[in-house]
Amino acid sequence: MNFRYQSAAIAVLAAALTGPIALLPAMKPAQADTVQARCDYYPRGEDRASASMPCTFSQRQGFITIRRQDGVTHEFRPDPNRANVYLDRQGGTVNREDAGSPTHEIYRTSRESIYVYWNSGNSSTNPAGNGSNGGNSTPSSTTPVTYMRRINQNQIAVQITEGEFRFHGNLNRTSGNMFVGQDRQVRVMYDRTTKRMVVINVVTGTEFYNYIFSDVNEGAL
Repeated sequence: MNFRYQSAAIAVLAAALTGPIALLPAMKPAQADTVQARCDYYPRGEDRASASMPCTFSQRQGFITIRRQDGVTHEFRPDPNRANVYLDRQGGTVNREDAGSPTHEIYRTSRESIYVYWNSGNSSTNPAGNGSNGGNSTPSSTTPVTYMRRINQNQIAVQITEGEFRFHGNLNRTSGNMFVGQDRQVRVMYDRTTKRMVVINVVTGTEFYNYIFSDVNEGAL
């Protein structure tokens, strides 16, 4: 290569190295962590859910996105000055509770509380003997004895017992194959599609039981 062509090549290389950074390809942002979940909605001051349905829960760089099956989407951005506090699209305060739980989190806005539950992959996560009708607080890893009877397409009678824990009532279809019922102390949620039964404290959201039960192949009332 003669000197003239060599100098031209060096000039081209220098221009490529010192040219505008905008010419470089943009880096692809990291994928958000997204899980399939179920969302229960409680109007402020109420102990009964106004809605319960499948949803997706995403968290990316601290930003939270909750997208319901019916298309309604919540987006919360972290408050840089307060831990577990977020701001919604309108700038309203959103408080996160039970952060780090392997099974659920709670987001409380000025109008409602959003309970987000996901499958932790462990049917005995946080089991406890707490329950209605004078339950006891001794932790238990035992799957409770469960009986079911379908009353009609939208209602299931259920009985759950384990130690001093007792629940006997009806579960009503809320959406899809999700059935929900409760008494004054516990809420029982059953997804006929996944066969998952979840029992929680209606006030604190603490999970008592989380297990698989088939109302077709197992106990019937």
